Amino acid sequence: MNELEDFRREVAAWFRENRPAEPDFLLPESFMEVGSDAQFAYLRDWQRKIYEAGYLGMAWPKEYGGGGKAQAFQDIVNAEMAAQKVPFVPNTIGLNWAGPLILAIGTEEDKRRYIKGILNAEDIWCQGFSEPDQGSDLANSQTRAVRDGDSYVLNGSKIWTSLGTYAKYMILLARTNPQQPRYEGLSYFLVPMRTPGIELQPIRKLTGEYGFTQTFFRDARIPAASLMGKEGEGWKIAMLTLTFERGATGGQAGGVSRVALGLGDVVEMAKTARRDGRPALEDPFIRDQIVRFAIEDRGDQLCRARAEIPALCAERPNAIPLSNKLRVSEHRRRLLRFALSLQGANAARWVGDADATGGGKWQRAYFNSFSSTIGGGTSQIQANIVGERVLGLPKD
Repeated sequence: MNELEDFRREVAAWFRENRPAEPDFLLPESFMEVGSDAQFAYLRDWQRKIYEAGYLGMAWPKEYGGGGKAQAFQDIVNAEMAAQKVPFVPNTIGLNWAGPLILAIGTEEDKRRYIKGILNAEDIWCQGFSEPDQGSDLANSQTRAVRDGDSYVLNGSKIWTSLGTYAKYMILLARTNPQQPRYEGLSYFLVPMRTPGIELQPIRKLTGEYGFTQTFFRDARIPAASLMGKEGEGWKIAMLTLTFERGATGGQAGGVSRVALGLGDVVEMAKTARRDGRPALEDPFIRDQIVRFAIEDRGDQLCRARAEIPALCAERPNAIPLSNKLRVSEHRRRLLRFALSLQGANAARWVGDADATGGGKWQRAYFNSFSSTIGGGTSQIQANIVGERVLGLPKD
């Protein structure tokens, strides 16, 4: 225990002393909003610095570039990064989804080829799951991968590719056999993005920011070694990937993936916002709502510990991991909507308006919060998962 406490003090001091200087441009809130070269370079350099200090991938095997330590050390780093609100690390898909997947089921060659580059941000990763015409129906993916000798030829399109502009690799779900049932005809690939025939079209969001792209595959030829597992195992591997993405399975490399406005920020704003000439925080109704958010926030924080105590979750052991993504993303969206309501008519102002509360960061955060309720499975899909797999409700 003393070792962990000493480490906590060490980490806290390191982040206080090494926090990067504030840039002269607006930083994104998460990896989904990285839309300029300046933003990307700033965040990539920051991730590399954290890794070189030994504070990223601490629980990953040392032989592949990790720290080889207990997960408790990485948990301390993650908590300190969140507490000090230092910038996030940009390679979220690599650190939290692709990397854990490769360590879990990848070949020895895969682990030695990809893991260190994920940790030091040399190799940025993106995800190719969603398609323009399929919505949340992931099993209906129509992007084709046709075997041709020692290659696969890709044709089709993926959308909402976060960090697509900067990614070196993509985790891709594609159909290798259209004659098989839809769950059985899919395969999973680790795709080099700098391949002729792969084209990217940036997507401008409601906030005016970029960060997503649509990815087009036009006779893009990738090595057959890009296949992960066997042909036809794509659905199974994709579902495993989503357990990492949604936080239902551990093994992520660490580092915060967003710098979010939280409950403490809302409380501070409520002290200055006015209701009937008095601080909004003094309004009983406002205080009641804040307490409700505080209870929910604390409950979410304790869920991980609760999930590890069988007596507390024996009746529905999967409830916490399977509901995590739904609970957290919807909580944040509602909290930010409440924050805007405290601003009254001033909530209509936007980033760049000198009179906007906090420079318009609340409005921007609220609009961006919807991306988390869509990416990784929409809230509606997540509710279906909880209903079917936790509560045992019928699909119809």
